[in-house]
Amino acid sequence: MSELTNMIADSAQRLFDDQVTKARLESFESGQWQRELWAMCAGNGFPLVAVPEEAGGTGGGWSEAYPILRGVGYWQVPLPLAETIVAAALLARAGIEVPEGPLTLIENGRQGELVVRGDGATVTLDGAARAVPWARACGWAVVGDGERLALVDLKDASVKVVPHQNVAAEPRDGVSFAGTRAAAVAPHGLGIEPVWMFGAMARAASMVGAIERVLDQSVQYANERVQFGRPIGKNQAIQQELAVLAGEAASARMAVRIACDTASQAGGVAPGTRFDVAVAKVRAGEAAGIAAGIAHQTHGAIGFTYEHTLHFSTRRLWSWRAEFGSDAQWAAELGRAAIAAGSGGFWAGITQRSLLSR
Repeated sequence: MSELTNMIADSAQRLFDDQVTKARLESFESGQWQRELWAMCAGNGFPLVAVPEEAGGTGGGWSEAYPILRGVGYWQVPLPLAETIVAAALLARAGIEVPEGPLTLIENGRQGELVVRGDGATVTLDGAARAVPWARACGWAVVGDGERLALVDLKDASVKVVPHQNVAAEPRDGVSFAGTRAAAVAPHGLGIEPVWMFGAMARAASMVGAIERVLDQSVQYANERVQFGRPIGKNQAIQQELAVLAGEAASARMAVRIACDTASQAGGVAPGTRFDVAVAKVRAGEAAGIAAGIAHQTHGAIGFTYEHTLHFSTRRLWSWRAEFGSDAQWAAELGRAAIAAGSGGFWAGITQRSLLSR
């Protein structure tokens, strides 16, 4: 880890440890926008961590963004921070000025079919997008449409936001456009579906954090919960399950770190980026299901109560696993590519991480 990465990780830990409390999470779930917390994150430069310094950012890459993306999951940060980090980085890559956040993400064709008309600077959008993260709290959306990005003002009179949420109570809104003119449009040069791909990488990183959190909670509970005169963590069966959970956390973490490191190279267009992101999302998604199951089994009945804090992590794991492509969808993409490579290209495609084009 670079010195900058360590500094960012330390800043994130200090802020989130202090500010993301059970009371704040309950306030968020009651419908309160966490304005003060967002201001703190913005003041620390977190939303612009992957934006070059000349564009007003911190000057880091995806490796430097990882501690924050992971922190979103570990501390269950109730903000569109991951979405804004991705959106800001993509805008900067496309040469579009990054507006004040928070920002959200839409990939045309993945979250609904939008009709995008026009070329150059004059582009309009019609249609509806579904499950747009935090749309009601965001002023702008970055829309991926083929080889270009469009920046759209969500406060425009032609835009309608219909509130919905996932099982973690995070906003996943419907957004409709009626002749909405994009504020800016530019080619991104990042290959296939960068909004979807980097959104998947961000979710995978946050899932790693949530998995690590449920691991820590489960180990602590197993050492504290006494039954029949000794901590339940002394039972070999529970030790074995916790060892499995630790292995899942380590495996997912390594896959995501590799994806972030690859994506940090060559401005996000390094060979193997899409392959590494696909593997990371598959591995994190599979680990999420196993981790949530073991954590709830370890905690027993108390882990299912709202009063306990375990559910803040596990509900996010269940939700994030399906967002920006489920592990099954990314696995299917890898599988189709492996079949297309044939017997002659399969091994090279795996070892060189070239099965998927960027």
